Amino acid sequence: MLPYQKVGLAALVQRDELLLADDMGLGKTIQAIGALRVLFAQGEIRSALIACPASLTRQWARELRLWAPELRATVVAGPAQDRAALWQAPAQVKLVSYETLRGDTLELRDSPVLRRPWGVVILDEASRIKNRETGVARACKKVPAARRWALTGTPLENCLEDVLSILEFLDGDGRCCYGGRPAVLERLREVQLRRRKAEVLPELPPRRVIELDLELNPRQRAAYDKAEQTGVVHLRAKGDALRVTHVLELITRLKQLCNRDPVSGESAKMDDLGARIDTLVEQGHRALVFSQFTDQLFGTGVVRHALRRFQPLEYTGALSPGQRCAIVDLFTRDVQHKVLALSLRAGGVGLNLQSASYVFHLDRWWNPAIEEQADSRAHRMGQEFPVHVFRYICVDTIEERIDDILRTKRQLFQEVVDDVSLDLAQTLTEEELFGLFGLAPGRARSRSDTSQDARR
Repeated sequence: MLPYQKVGLAALVQRDELLLADDMGLGKTIQAIGALRVLFAQGEIRSALIACPASLTRQWARELRLWAPELRATVVAGPAQDRAALWQAPAQVKLVSYETLRGDTLELRDSPVLRRPWGVVILDEASRIKNRETGVARACKKVPAARRWALTGTPLENCLEDVLSILEFLDGDGRCCYGGRPAVLERLREVQLRRRKAEVLPELPPRRVIELDLELNPRQRAAYDKAEQTGVVHLRAKGDALRVTHVLELITRLKQLCNRDPVSGESAKMDDLGARIDTLVEQGHRALVFSQFTDQLFGTGVVRHALRRFQPLEYTGALSPGQRCAIVDLFTRDVQHKVLALSLRAGGVGLNLQSASYVFHLDRWWNPAIEEQADSRAHRMGQEFPVHVFRYICVDTIEERIDDILRTKRQLFQEVVDDVSLDLAQTLTEEELFGLFGLAPGRARSRSDTSQDARR
């Protein structure tokens, strides 16, 4: 483990509540597994529950086999009868998807999740509970536990409410007890440990973000203008009956037309994307292309068809967990596949795709944190080349307006998350911090400035 990872491991071992908010790609999973090993070995815990997106349960199981082979782990999944047996299986670590946890916690009269306190409950991609009103959030906060850890590189995605829900989980009472932004920031300073890539991995190749302003092709422009003008007329005609869903439907339609006009087939983005990938493939590079759409008219299906000369692969939420793993393995080991087209929601978290050094965002999501999560599929430990991220924006369209909103949200993230972290140097002595690893403080400092890492 790298020095900053050892610092994170020590913080998890020493604290009952911790929000590990390291940048994506810095190994939060490894730090959590290392802390589990220590706590189980010391007899501090006898059980652990790990909740994560369904697509990541197998990855967690693989990492546990690699980093903690002495721990028995079981994935709780399948039909209700199978899950009932799996909950009772003699395993120290239970892995469960958020949706399964919700169902087995809230929908069963005698919930196996609630029968006993867990030694530790870990939420991976903890931003999944950002909306406190969802069943998933309520279920996570209801699970009894002696320790609670939340892992996410994006604790704040849209607004301060996202962080509040995670803090409620850590506090263990499920109630909001924070009276505004100053109180939230103060609590984050107590429970949040965040390190950024530039701080702890100076050897990691840089990430460069390039925003590409494109003019729509002529017939694509005509189709877009007509759709926007007609759509606005329809919205105004609804009067008091106008709802948010109506506006979102128009936005979606306009975003789709920015990707491609289905009538003429024109797409300024596909034209530019094809030319750029031609060049980067000649230079020996490979690319990830993200889109929020997965159909054959506007999204990943279009990418796969338009770039078929590069033998692209497609990764979407429609694939089974086994199929997803097979696609990632194929792209990783077979360099003939130059492009991987991914849906933003399914492919934006949990994947290690360092074999690609170019990332394209075909369309913009409302949430900048989701985009940066996607970037980190390539910009992470093991990457050998600078990562170039291209974000398409069609001028004089809805995409320009969305971009303005994203800039504001990025500023909020920086103020509330990036600049707030607990000071481990004040909560742990050097002997405690390094004693877990058989290191004397003097030795550790001579090998790397670990105390500086702790202050970060």
